[in-house]
Amino acid sequence: MQLGPASVNKITWQKAGSVTEPGRYMLTLGWLIVTADDRAIWPQFPNATFTLFRTGNEAEEEYRLGAFELPRD
Repeated sequence: MQLGPASVNKITWQKAGSVTEPGRYMLTLGWLIVTADDRAIWPQFPNATFTLFRTGNEAEEEYRLGAFELPRD
């Protein structure tokens, strides 16, 4: 998946590999950085969708999690 500069991409816990700990994870889009605060959201809201944003690291495709949304039931 290519992420363009103007595109907004989102990721779910399942697409992130159901990570269980904070850390740096290799996904098909590049590296995903998950913090303890990010990780704490998913047990409470397993269907939350996070916005991805690219870090300033030009040498590698590296992303962090931004704001999250909850699905409408």
